[in-house]
Amino acid sequence: MELVNRTEVSEFFLKGFSGYPALEHLLFPLCSAMYLVTLLVNTAIVAVSVLDVHLHTPMYFFLGNLSILDICYTSTFVPLMLVHLLSAQKTISFLGCAMQMCLSLSTGSTECLLLAIMAYDRYLAICRPLRYPVLITHRLCLLLAGAAWVLCFFKSVTETVIAMRLPFCGHRVVNHFICEILAVLKLACGDASVNEVFLWVGAILLLPVPLAFICLSYMLILATILRVPSTAGRHKAFSTCSAHLAVVLLFFMYMKPRSKEARISDEVSMVLYAVVTPMLNPVIYSLRNKEVKEAARKVWGRRWTSR
Repeated sequence: MELVNRTEVSEFFLKGFSGYPALEHLLFPLCSAMYLVTLLVNTAIVAVSVLDVHLHTPMYFFLGNLSILDICYTSTFVPLMLVHLLSAQKTISFLGCAMQMCLSLSTGSTECLLLAIMAYDRYLAICRPLRYPVLITHRLCLLLAGAAWVLCFFKSVTETVIAMRLPFCGHRVVNHFICEILAVLKLACGDASVNEVFLWVGAILLLPVPLAFICLSYMLILATILRVPSTAGRHKAFSTCSAHLAVVLLFFMYMKPRSKEARISDEVSMVLYAVVTPMLNPVIYSLRNKEVKEAARKVWGRRWTSR
């Protein structure tokens, strides 16, 4: 019976903003422009951090990972969302829905862990500066980043498989503009309590725990900064930390658990997170940084000189 019910639903209809045509016409040019900027700026940050040897440090390694995550996260659903904003046929295949669900869960979860890793990196750099080169090696950076990507990917695959194996009984209208897992679970006619428990456990592990770790790291950083005698040194440290905390605050405000009833305000907030925050991340983190701007000028200068 489960197989029959599952094969009856070969595609889903993403309701999205179909009841708000004026909002669709407003969102399309806005989201298109911001998505393009997100791709260009984050790609530039990754290229500069790879091409300039002065940026081959743990901090810029993690920033490069954050830029890659931002590109991947927005690309999981923004292109399809833009197509749907102009089309009356807002459908996605069963397999496409599963892939979108898995990739968005994976990249979002990975960013939670990456922000915690970056907080730990800043804690060691500011509070343990003499031991920092010994404690944060290139091998450890690869291990931490790789573990975050791999663990979150397998967690997301597990959640997606469990969710998509439920019977849907022919009902296929997803009350969201993407295949968000809670919105899809609402369509299931079977018992989804196990899925919800699994999701809540994952949310607890990947929201309050990293957030508590980040808060602890920055409390220790703040205590250290206040003991710095130099005003210039305190200002530089505060500037770096405030940028990180701004991105962390935006991310965890968006990632708070939501109910299965997707309201239009929830969907608009998710659109803003998906296209605005990844666009602002490189500006907050990197483009304000003199080292990054100088490296970008050198890379751009070498490119034109080689011509």
